[in-house]
Amino acid sequence: MKKKYFGTDGIRGKVGTHPITADVVLHLGWAVGRVLARGGQGKVLIGKDTRISGYMFESALQAGLSSAGVDIRLLGPMPTPGIAYLTRTLHAKAGIVISASHNPYYDNGIKFFSSAGTKLAGEVELAIEHELESPMETVSSSHLGKVERVVDASGRYIEFCKSTGPASVDLSGIKVVIDCAHGATYHVAPDVFKEMGASVITIGVSPNGLNINDGYGSTSPETLRRKVLESEADVGIALDGDGDRVIMIDHKGEIVDGDELLYIIARSRQRDNTLSGSAVVGTLMSNIGLEKALITLGISLIRAQVGDRYVLEMLQDNKCILGGESSGHIICLDRTTTGDGIISALQILVEMATTGKSLYDLKEAINKYPQCLINVHIDQKINPYEDKVIMSAVRDVENQLRGEGRVLLRSSGTESVIRIMVEGPSESQVSLLAQQLAQTVTNSMNQL
Repeated sequence: MKKKYFGTDGIRGKVGTHPITADVVLHLGWAVGRVLARGGQGKVLIGKDTRISGYMFESALQAGLSSAGVDIRLLGPMPTPGIAYLTRTLHAKAGIVISASHNPYYDNGIKFFSSAGTKLAGEVELAIEHELESPMETVSSSHLGKVERVVDASGRYIEFCKSTGPASVDLSGIKVVIDCAHGATYHVAPDVFKEMGASVITIGVSPNGLNINDGYGSTSPETLRRKVLESEADVGIALDGDGDRVIMIDHKGEIVDGDELLYIIARSRQRDNTLSGSAVVGTLMSNIGLEKALITLGISLIRAQVGDRYVLEMLQDNKCILGGESSGHIICLDRTTTGDGIISALQILVEMATTGKSLYDLKEAINKYPQCLINVHIDQKINPYEDKVIMSAVRDVENQLRGEGRVLLRSSGTESVIRIMVEGPSESQVSLLAQQLAQTVTNSMNQL
């Protein structure tokens, strides 16, 4: 069955526009409570990032869950992976995250974790959507859910993050600039790396409800790049608004994306004989350079659909422990259950400390192919692969690449855009071909 509300990462959209409204989220809380109540008594955790609308949706979810008879534990501002961890360790029935990840403050979303700290199963999401179509019914007053605040949530998560690095490794001598995007990691990430011994400089740690991801974080790494060079730091860490993705900057000011970070971690795991199997999971967007670099190590790259949900499914299906996306969503299943920007960055710093190499040197083995990414905004959801004109243009681009590149078109799961990617050995060529293809897609959309 096709889902009406849930996308690849929960429910997301512009605040005040259906379904990201207080009344729908109230109803959603009740629907979730109804579904969870079928499995018996238990509590639900609620955490959020720092955007201003989080207060409103936190209250709406509380009211909905309570009216369904479910107890609630409030975590306050917490990174998404921290909520996944606490859902598991506090033995909650589910964890709810109020966040739109890397989106601007005027967007928000609701996503969920199961009791195991993983994404909800598709059938559970469908069951929640089914309940959303039913009128709300409040349980008797004696059965209403109660609300408590978890006062040591951030401290618990900080200790967990630290535990994912070897106790014998000391990060002293490594100077780090951390950019928290004015988001959910602002009160967590700096302490993790300080307590591991690193010398830490912080930016993007003054959230005001409106500045999340605004010129800071993994989607805007230029601010961090300047700070790394200015402070002569060894490395920069850029997290996104909810802390599940990371992009890094080396000491020369070069951006190190998810593909390069994934390669460094894979090589480290292989050296330590802790890489389960001989494969790493990437996505359709993963750079050809990553695939070729892994092959030289005897490691194959399995490509999943874009989205951390699909990476996780592919990891589980192939009994692998390591996967990720170019955007910086990296999943280390031998450390945690979901993508975690802090834990991923910590793996890189541990590798720097262990080998004595800079991040610039660690990434050197990857010869990345130029990629050109263009988003074409659309008014209605379409499958570009069903449009004959667009597919003809795709075949023409592929012919011009002569087997030395790739073309990918996909409809975004979180925004009203078609994402176009052209990859090949020549930067000027892929840029020109991507622009031509984008124009074809735009023209085709205007004729609908």
